[in-house]
Amino acid sequence: MTGRQREVYAAAIALLATVAIGSVLMLIAHRGPGYVWSEMVVRVLTSPTRLGDALYRATALSLTGLAVSVALDAGLFNIAGEAQLAAGVLACAVVGAALPDGTPWPIAIPICALAAAVAGAAIGAVIGVLRVTRGAHEVITSIMLNEIVAAIVLWIGNAFLFENGTITGPAIASGARLPQLVAGSSANMSFVIAAGAIALVWWLRGRTTWGQALLAVGRDHDAARSVGISVGRVQIAAMTVSGALAGLAATDFVMGNRHAFEEGLGRGFGFVGLSAALLGRLNPIGIGIASLVLGFLSVGGLAVEDIVPKELPEMLEGIVVIAIAIAVPWVMRHARRAA
Repeated sequence: MTGRQREVYAAAIALLATVAIGSVLMLIAHRGPGYVWSEMVVRVLTSPTRLGDALYRATALSLTGLAVSVALDAGLFNIAGEAQLAAGVLACAVVGAALPDGTPWPIAIPICALAAAVAGAAIGAVIGVLRVTRGAHEVITSIMLNEIVAAIVLWIGNAFLFENGTITGPAIASGARLPQLVAGSSANMSFVIAAGAIALVWWLRGRTTWGQALLAVGRDHDAARSVGISVGRVQIAAMTVSGALAGLAATDFVMGNRHAFEEGLGRGFGFVGLSAALLGRLNPIGIGIASLVLGFLSVGGLAVEDIVPKELPEMLEGIVVIAIAIAVPWVMRHARRAA
């Protein structure tokens, strides 16, 4: 069994386990699983609004999932997606609002997207530098920065951005607004940005020297050093790129949907991105597919909240992580025995 086959089997087993556990929960709620799952599929696929909302969630999850995967490729665990996304939302909205309203979209969109990516990259770079130069564990610094950045963003909003007693800032320039992808839904053209990011990470990871160095560092630091790879530089670069990808998810929320800074915008997607990365087995294309699945589960769960408790979709997202954590070692043990 090849490594890729093991990854596919592990993801498939995790999904089947999630469906099975979800079905048990539905039975506990005195609902027939077959009926609930079929209603979920029908209500999402036959509603352009719900289908678009699933794509909207999948877009952000693809970017935050890619952020997790790039860091893990280098042997680092980036759980600061919340901080990086919050910084990206703030930077994207502030820059977008500062642009003259007549700024053409070929200028406004790249500037705002770049601002979001740079803000997220700055948070990631801080984590990487602290890890390499001071030995500070990235999980600890990530947790701290999630809280620190959230507090700073809220303070900036209260002090400078919120208008008329609301938790919303000034609107971004019209040229910085991304068109809708599905009419009547939150889906927007940031989906194209996410697809481009998936393709870029896939290419960098598998077709470039930097990608090979990244994977080498993640596999074995000492072996990477022995062939002349600067482990510290690669780790800092990985965390910087990881942060940029998480920050770029702000385009989905600010430029594609709300068109302004808003307190809590995008909150939670940094953490759920972990689920997308693990379910996608760190493969960029797999992460894109996993994000679509998670987006469907989230929107589909809300679509059937008249049948089952609304907390069910949130539970399923957590169950996915547990299922993949169990499935991976099981598949590896089975593969070793078969060999």
